[in-house]
Amino acid sequence: MTLPDAAENAADAAQMARICWYYFKEGQTQEAIAQRLKITRKRVNQILGDARQNGFVQITIASSIGPCHELETALVATFGLRQAIVVPSPLAGGDARPLVGAAAGQYVSEHLPPAGALGISWGGTINAAAQNLARRRGMNNRVVLLCGGLAESTLVNPYDNAAMMARALDATCYYITAPMFAESRTLRDALVASEPIRSVLAMVPTLDLALLSAIDLSKQSKPLEYGVISRATWQSLRDAGAVGDICGHYLDAEGHTVDHPLTSLVVSPKLDDLRRVPELVLAAGSRQKVAIIRAAIRAGLCHVLITDEDAAKDLAQG
Repeated sequence: MTLPDAAENAADAAQMARICWYYFKEGQTQEAIAQRLKITRKRVNQILGDARQNGFVQITIASSIGPCHELETALVATFGLRQAIVVPSPLAGGDARPLVGAAAGQYVSEHLPPAGALGISWGGTINAAAQNLARRRGMNNRVVLLCGGLAESTLVNPYDNAAMMARALDATCYYITAPMFAESRTLRDALVASEPIRSVLAMVPTLDLALLSAIDLSKQSKPLEYGVISRATWQSLRDAGAVGDICGHYLDAEGHTVDHPLTSLVVSPKLDDLRRVPELVLAAGSRQKVAIIRAAIRAGLCHVLITDEDAAKDLAQG
């Protein structure tokens, strides 16, 4: 890096810090900040978004009682959960993943022990959780990715999310170095039997905590939108009774695995190994995920649920 580049980066960081201080600490509006710094309001909004995205700003709520305490109590009673955390839902049409992910990041920060091992699945909620982790140094944590990767990188690429999580925790990161879906059952079995995939999968029962996301099969399904699965596959999974997947396991509404060709191609941990993890945290929000959240709980894949108010209201009905 040249000296001019370094100076420019330092100036950018200083401006970001100043804007964040004005906005979050002093409560100034974006318009007021723009006028004060003689930049556009659009630029202020962009810098604030970048600050949240790269973890420069982390938001925590210092309260032992959440804003949706009654719903949390109802979910624990209805499903026998150890804990439920419910965050307010976004405005109509908004994305619940950043909100639920922020709460998940805070939970992991508070509950992952020193030298503890954290397993993670994939998705936008996991990405948001990684952005909201409290930074650690020298605590000998491990991060274990619980799925294979995607050939095309997106904001929710599993490898990127795992790396981001590991950087925040100053942790050693272990990847399943295989595609999320193998081309054939034979190749899938060979990959799972090979090193280092076999050794990474063997870590799953020894994890201290696993942060799981719920992948729905609604018409708004992100894997469908991102091209992770084809529309034909999406439809055939729905026809087979699947409502979504948890860590590569496609479940029906009652929490049973479905019989579908795709299930024999997924490179992921065994369900029994996942169930041996002492703390399974499921982070998923929005009404489109209610069916797969309920299925995950019935499948024994959730001890702690982190969700949003809209989904919680539907779930609390049983």
